[in-house]
Amino acid sequence: MNKKNAAKLSIVSNTILIVFKLFAGISMNSISVISEGIHSSIDLIASFIAFISIKKSSKKEDEDHPFGHGKYENISGFVEALLILLAAFIIIYEAGKRLFENTPVDNINSGIYVMLASSLINFFISIILFKSAKKTNSIALEADAAHLFTDVLTALGVLVGLILLKITHIKILDSIAALAVSLLIIKTSINLIKKSVKDLVDSSLDSMDIEKIVNVLKEYPNVKSYHKLRTRKSGNTREIDIHIQIINTDSLTETHDICSSIEKKVSLIFPDSYIVIHPEPYEMK
Repeated sequence: MNKKNAAKLSIVSNTILIVFKLFAGISMNSISVISEGIHSSIDLIASFIAFISIKKSSKKEDEDHPFGHGKYENISGFVEALLILLAAFIIIYEAGKRLFENTPVDNINSGIYVMLASSLINFFISIILFKSAKKTNSIALEADAAHLFTDVLTALGVLVGLILLKITHIKILDSIAALAVSLLIIKTSINLIKKSVKDLVDSSLDSMDIEKIVNVLKEYPNVKSYHKLRTRKSGNTREIDIHIQIINTDSLTETHDICSSIEKKVSLIFPDSYIVIHPEPYEMK
C-alpha cells in the first residue's frame, strides 16, 4: 500500500471510531470512554495533517526547494505529537474533575463492546501503517501508526477499567482508567517529538546508516581515506556529503567513474538520496 492510500485508511478508520466512542461515552456518562473519543478526534486531525504532508513531500524538487519537500513530513510528525500531548492534558483535566464527583456510569456493556472493537480495528490498521511507513521511510505515516497503536493500548486500558467497574461498582475506576490512558498518550507524544525534532535540526544519520556508507567506500581500493562525512535526513530522503582521498588514478575520467560507482551503490542502499562526493588527491604525511 502506498503512502497516500495508507493515510486515507487511517482517516476513514478514525472517523468511524470517533462516532462510536463519543456516542457510547456520552450515553454511558463515562469519562474514560469519552476520553478515548477525544483521543481519536485528535488522531483524526493528525491523520489529515499526515495526508496533506505526504502529498506535499511527494512533490519533486523545484527552484525554491532544491532538495525536495521531505521536511514537510518531519513538521507533520512534530505537529501530530503536540496534538497528542494536547489530548492527554484534556483527558487529565476531565478525569481529575470526575474524581471528585459522584457521577454514575450507565450501560457499561456498550462501552466494553466499543472498546474491544476499537482496539482490534486500530491494531490491524496500525500494523498496515507501520509496514507502509517502513517500506516508504515516512515519518508522517510512522507517527500516524504510533497514534493508532497508542489507541490500541489506551482502549485496552479503558476496557479493563470498565470490566473492573462492572464487577466492583467502584466509580472512581472510570477516572483512574482515563488517567492511565493519558499517561500512555504523553509517553507516545514525547517519543514522537524527539524523533521529529532530530531530523528538523539536521542531526546526522544513525551509526548503522553511517557504517553502511563507510562499508561501500571500503570496497574501493583506490579510496585511501575519507573525511568531512556529513549526513542528514529530510522526510524519507537522506542527504550525504563526503570528501574522499583517491590514489592510483591517472585521469579525471577514472576518478569520476569511481565517484559515480560509489554514488550508485549508496543509492541502492538509500533510494531517493542526494549524494555529493568531493574527490581529493591523497597527500602523504
